This record gives sequence, structure tokens and C-alpha cells, in this order.
Amino acid sequence: MENLALIESFSEFKDDKLIDRVTLMAILEDVFRNALKKKFGSDDNFDIIINPDKGDLEIWRNRIVVADDEVEDDNQEISLTEARKIEPDFEVGEDVSEEVKLIDLGRRSILALRQNLISKIHEHDNTTVYKQFKDLIGEIYTAEVHHIRHKAVILLDDEGNEILLPKDKQIPSDFFRKGENVRGIIEGVELKGNKPMIIMSRTAPAFLEKLFEQEIPEVFDGLISVKRVVRIPGEKAKVAVDSYDDRIDPVGACVGMKGSRIHGIVRELGNENIDVINFTNNPQLFISRALSPARVSLVTLNDETMHAEVLLKPEEVSKAIGKGGFNIRLAGQLTGYEIDVLREGVEEDVELTEFSDEIEAWVINEFRKIGLDTAKSVLDQDVNDLIRRTDLEEETILEVVRILKEEFDD
Repeated sequence: MENLALIESFSEFKDDKLIDRVTLMAILEDVFRNALKKKFGSDDNFDIIINPDKGDLEIWRNRIVVADDEVEDDNQEISLTEARKIEPDFEVGEDVSEEVKLIDLGRRSILALRQNLISKIHEHDNTTVYKQFKDLIGEIYTAEVHHIRHKAVILLDDEGNEILLPKDKQIPSDFFRKGENVRGIIEGVELKGNKPMIIMSRTAPAFLEKLFEQEIPEVFDGLISVKRVVRIPGEKAKVAVDSYDDRIDPVGACVGMKGSRIHGIVRELGNENIDVINFTNNPQLFISRALSPARVSLVTLNDETMHAEVLLKPEEVSKAIGKGGFNIRLAGQLTGYEIDVLREGVEEDVELTEFSDEIEAWVINEFRKIGLDTAKSVLDQDVNDLIRRTDLEEETILEVVRILKEEFDD
């Protein structure tokens, strides 16, 4: 009963929810064998018998009886005199089995054994959690806000697993309160030491794709497929969808009557503006659709450089570029082409790169980010609007405007 009482005292693992009885028994044997090695130098001659039903175990040491003056290894051998204290009829050469009580290992060894056992159990739990969440990468998961920090929100799921939602994985408009449920996708999991670190994301394009699967039955059933998703989290997203059934309108099915189906997704993403477009393998048509709501007059491609020139009427240009240049940037990401906007009726224009002797490359790049890559495309904009949409100072923008105007004045 001494062994049973000691095992019962290891209360940390008795009711462990992540470990089955067989695994627990295997861990128990491994831990006790390590303790025996430290105490006796070897565990080869020990039998450990575990009784899962009672939760008890027995440890037996097996030794060979030798003459009193021939004992060389007192772990493997026992003198005839000592053997006969156990059973009076033992003879030299026979095997002796003697039970070892845990209490005989000493108090310090028992404390170390107990700590090692708890550590092994936690290690097993952490490995189980790691494997569980490794299989959940890319899937939507819900957890409760436990603690709000400056750089991350700490979430807990129903099993008490800690999940990290870093600041850069949060939508800019996200505001969390302790105790509320948060949805995101499991983006990654890694072992930090022996503890799994689970990362959730609400900014990944895959989160939007999975929301489509959850909220739109035809996507869930496979009647509509989400081909590509690009996002500027909290601002704008574009989703290309397709259907193998000609009777289904994939865009209409995703958006719903008056936006009823997509409304919940938009709300989940902090009122992110979502454009749903029909996917096509025709790159010109795909680019035209991707630049919606602008109406495109002509698309000219250079497939070698993955560059597209798009001709638009002057009144369509601002629609194609969009607020903050978001529309044209996302259209480029969705289609894989670098898109340049040309205006109908504008015969004389000059690429901004032609002014690289006077305008620094990083400044030109700031204009290109919002879809402005020719002199007249910049001059057609209001200066205050350019200040708001780029990361450039007013002084820099005014200098660029002066240089460009001189080109046309000349």
C-alpha cells in the first residue's frame, strides 16, 4: 500500500484530461525506471508491474545468489547469507526477486521522481496540443479574450489553451473586451521550449476565404469555389469566385439580395469593403473585372513582364485607383499584373520614370503605389488629396508638381 499511497499523492496528473490510461502507465514506467537507474546504476534487472485498475504498481529487483565473498555488483548479485534472510532454502546460482518499496528510494528521490513525472505529463499534454493545433492551421477558431496587452491579445479556448492574437494580426478597427469571443484562423503553431505557441490571425486572406465557406452554403457545398482573395485588412478586399454549374451566378449567390449574405462577413471584418468578382482565365477580362467599379475601355498586356496598360475615360480613373490607391493595388495583387492607368484622349504624357534625374526613385514609387505613374496623372490630382493618399510631405509634392509642369510648359 505504500506505493499506492505515493502514486495517489501525485494529484496533478490523476484527472489529466489529455492523457489516456495506457499512455499514463507508459510514462509512469519510464519515470520509475529513470529513478531506478539513478539509485542503482541500472534498471535492467528490475521488473515494474503496473495495475491500471487499482492505479498501483510493484517494483521487483532480480539478483543472482553468489557466495558471501564473491559479490562484485550488489545490484546484480546478492550474497547467500542475505538471500537466506529472504528465503532460508536459497542456494548459490539461483535467482532472487525482492520487492522494492518507493519509500526505500529516499525522500529526496521521491520528490525528484514526482517532479519528473509531472514534467513528463505536461510535456505529453503540450505535444498533444501542438499536434491538435497543427492540424487546425488555416481553419477558423473561436476563443475568449483573457488578457489584453499592448502588442497582443491573449485568448483562451474552452479547453484552457492559450492563443496569441498579435497586434499586426488584428484588423485596425478591432476593439476587444475581456470575456468576449473572437474569431480568426489558426495561422501557425510552434513549440517554444516545451510549450506550444498558437498564433491566430484576423488579417490573413485565408480568414476571409474561410468566412465565405462558413457563411455561404454554396461555397461550403463546393458549388462555388473561391479562387483568389486579396485584402487590405479593415479597408478593402477583392474575392474572385467561380462555379462549375452554369446555372449558378457565383457573385450573386455570394453577395445575396441587397448584400444580405455578405453583410455578416463585412461586419466581422470591421466594415471592410468586399468586392466579389467572377473569376476568368482570360487575363484582359480578369483585369477589367478586378478594376471594378471602374469601366475599362482597353487592356494591353505584356505577359513577359506581367505588365498591363489599362485605358480609361478620364472620369473612370479615380474609380479605378480608388481611395488611397487601394482598388488598383488590390487589382494588381488579384491578377498578378502590374497595372498602369492611361487616360483616353490624352495624347501627350510622360512616364514619371523619365524624371528620375530630378525626382528621387522612392518619391516616384510613392505615386506609383496609388496608381499614378505618368506626369499628367499626377498633375490631374489635387495637391491636398496627394498629401492625404501618400506618405509624402507637402513640400515634396509641390516640388514634384513644379518639375512636371515645367515639362509641359516647355
